[in-house]
Amino acid sequence: MGWISPFKLNRLGMLNMNRRNVDYISRYNNRASYPLVDNKLRTKLVVEEYDVPTPKLLQVVRQQHEISRFKTRADGLNCFAVKPAKGSGGKGITVITGREGDHFLKASGAAVPLSYLERHLSNILAGLYSLGGSPDVAIVEDLVESIPGLARYSFQGVPDIRIVVFQGYPVMAMLRLATKASDGKANLHQGAIGVGLNIANGHGLNAVQFNRPVTHHPDMGLALENIVIEDWDKMLAMAARCYEATGLGYMGVDLVVDAKHGPLLLELNARPGLAIQMANGCGLLPRLQSIEALRRPHFTPDERVKFVKDAFGA
Repeated sequence: MGWISPFKLNRLGMLNMNRRNVDYISRYNNRASYPLVDNKLRTKLVVEEYDVPTPKLLQVVRQQHEISRFKTRADGLNCFAVKPAKGSGGKGITVITGREGDHFLKASGAAVPLSYLERHLSNILAGLYSLGGSPDVAIVEDLVESIPGLARYSFQGVPDIRIVVFQGYPVMAMLRLATKASDGKANLHQGAIGVGLNIANGHGLNAVQFNRPVTHHPDMGLALENIVIEDWDKMLAMAARCYEATGLGYMGVDLVVDAKHGPLLLELNARPGLAIQMANGCGLLPRLQSIEALRRPHFTPDERVKFVKDAFGA
């Protein structure tokens, strides 16, 4: 993409990290609410009260001595995900897609014994993947199966949708697609593709990988221009309701579209990154400032969704 002058970045309304931290995260996010989003288990419990569905919780492992019970509880499970409650950036997540005798099949196709999962659970509890290395809790969830229309655009990993929500208004969104470079994870810093989404209808706008424009998925060979997200209005409303659930004024809401259960919340992020602007080809700042300038805020999630669709639809 090359170097862009500060003047041009300002003209595009690009929000930089310093301004995000000072003017939005520090100003609008009460630190008392951070534990709600930094802990996936607490997130699941709190958003459930606000009609925001998440993947089904199968079991929770809180203490080392409970690991011995995992074998019995896992006997009836074929497809599931093991996650650290306080993990970030996808670290420590192990996805099991099936069984082969006494072994569990990972997403890569590798077969691992029960001892592998028990060791992984022990590492999670010890805080190997948690923020700051603090002791953690392991959660076992039902495996998300993406709808085929989206899954075909992603290499191994489940595609997800990041929506930035400000004061309860979903202001910008992108689809994240895993690649070989990102090792099957929807992480833009590792090489996943970000597809900007029209906030009005969930249609793809343009796409970037490593902050450079792309038109096709490098591994799947599919054109990215015709992507449309199903149940878009429902996803916007879910994202908007997370404001009431957490009280956080500025956050990232990560959603998936499950083949059986429809839109589900994966996690919340109190410090969402800024690459979403590159994927959309426009800056966050004008949208954030227009929300700040509202004389009368919209009090219900549905009202806020209608406002952003009218105001920011590309």
